[in-house]
Amino acid sequence: MQTQKPTLASWFKGGSPWVWMNAAAVSVSIIAVIGLLFVLAVNGLSHFWPSNIIQAEYQIPGREQSVTIIGEIVDTVDVSSEQLVSAGIAVDPSQAEYQRSLLKLGNRDVTGADFGWFVDIGFSALSYPEDLMVLERREWGNFYGRLVEVLESGDSVAVVDANAYEASYESVWQSFLQRLARAEAIHEQIHSIEKHDIGAINYEMERLRLKQRKFELDGLSGQALAQAVSDIDASRALLNSEYAALQEQLEQLYREIGRDSIRASVQDGQIREIKLAHIVAALRPNHMSMLDKMQAYMVKLWAFLTEDPREANTEGGIYPAIFGTVMMVLLMSVMVTPFGVIAAVYLREYASQGVITRTIRIAVNNLAGVPSIVYGVFGLGFFIYFIGEHIDHAMFPEALPSPTFGTPGLLWASLTLALLTLPVVIVATEEGLARIPRSVKEGSLALGATKFETITKVVLPMASPAMMTGLILAVARAAGEVAPLMLVGVVKLAPSLPLDGNYPFLHLDQKFMHLGFHIYDVGFQSPNVEAARPLVYATAFLLVVVIALLNFSAVAIRNHLREKYKALEH
Repeated sequence: MQTQKPTLASWFKGGSPWVWMNAAAVSVSIIAVIGLLFVLAVNGLSHFWPSNIIQAEYQIPGREQSVTIIGEIVDTVDVSSEQLVSAGIAVDPSQAEYQRSLLKLGNRDVTGADFGWFVDIGFSALSYPEDLMVLERREWGNFYGRLVEVLESGDSVAVVDANAYEASYESVWQSFLQRLARAEAIHEQIHSIEKHDIGAINYEMERLRLKQRKFELDGLSGQALAQAVSDIDASRALLNSEYAALQEQLEQLYREIGRDSIRASVQDGQIREIKLAHIVAALRPNHMSMLDKMQAYMVKLWAFLTEDPREANTEGGIYPAIFGTVMMVLLMSVMVTPFGVIAAVYLREYASQGVITRTIRIAVNNLAGVPSIVYGVFGLGFFIYFIGEHIDHAMFPEALPSPTFGTPGLLWASLTLALLTLPVVIVATEEGLARIPRSVKEGSLALGATKFETITKVVLPMASPAMMTGLILAVARAAGEVAPLMLVGVVKLAPSLPLDGNYPFLHLDQKFMHLGFHIYDVGFQSPNVEAARPLVYATAFLLVVVIALLNFSAVAIRNHLREKYKALEH
């Protein structure tokens, strides 16, 4: 029998082109995702590497004046000669392109700007001196220069000797590091007292004030009011005595941390005095080995993950934003899952399958496509201005006119995102309920179980993988939302975490930080664009990692449930 030769029409009819197109689309998507993560990781995580510092003489092309430059090369680009000429830089127009470098110069308190662009042909006498240091400061960004002298209470205790420069410099540097470690330990004590001890006292003082105000609003008078006020005054006096003791301890610590300082020279030869209390870390990158740089890199990366932000969020860490994002997603998950499951069970198992039920399903599907900012406006108007205001009048009248729940906070942000992701959970759960064999339900009913028992003990456990799928999709969408959160609870900088040691421990009324909003704020609202750029990449990469970890956790639970109830499906 003669076989028919395959034709182009039969190839298309067999569906092979569509298989290849789908495979290509999936491959392109995977490559795009991997490429995006690679770009974010390289541009973000490389920011924490202690790069070498250059020293060079720089002369603007076409001009005689030259200056000494000390800084860190951040970026290098090619620019056309026409652009340089239009900027007033004299170059040879016959050469098409020139290389231009962006240097982080630091010393913002000296020069007014800590970044600058330089044409590479203007550099001369380029070197990497080992005595150059980088100081990370709590204010004014990085300091680049050379250590000259260590001071204690204004008196010199170690000076670099010009006649024995290398040996004396190393000795002065070690003295500086020892005193810096002491200053950092004192700073940690000050931070602990101010944020935790004094913060707890202030919190208790406010509770006492509200308690006394509540007694007055409740109409308590006479001897009962006098006794209650007396008890409150006694508690307040005890707190005041504790506060006075802590304040005295703080004054002593501030005197101790302000004892030491250094004198250092900058690129133009000026000598600047810097208090050790203002320094976070000190490095000499040109003097460090690869192992030392790797250790310093891990320290800076850990600080980025665990510390509070500084300098308009362009310095320091992002721990409050990480904590706020995870806390909000967990609360949102706790809120959205029960409501989504209950709604799906009712629509699938109890509601009559008529016009009304179909209309509700269409409405749920349409809600999934509503812009997120609309949910934010709804949350602001309904949750905060309506429900929150009524809660304040009913439960916290003593705090009025200052709102407690009638203002944006963690609770309303979580509820708003729960409402936003509710359609996703409903649809996924309904699909899971629809896949359960009818014979399983009928078998349960035939054995004497009620419908409620069948649903709770047979149907829902078997549909739990689908519920987890809905939760995974909900987490993936909610964790990256920014627009609605700007209206219902997220702020640029939160003074404290919503979870602490003060009763009731979880403060749902507090505002919080979020990684997505942090990216927006640093990327578009920062006055120091060049300093903020690498942090945008690093924070974006971290947000993807946090979402992935949350999703992987949910996927692991879903796979466990799927294996557990696989036998029942057959």
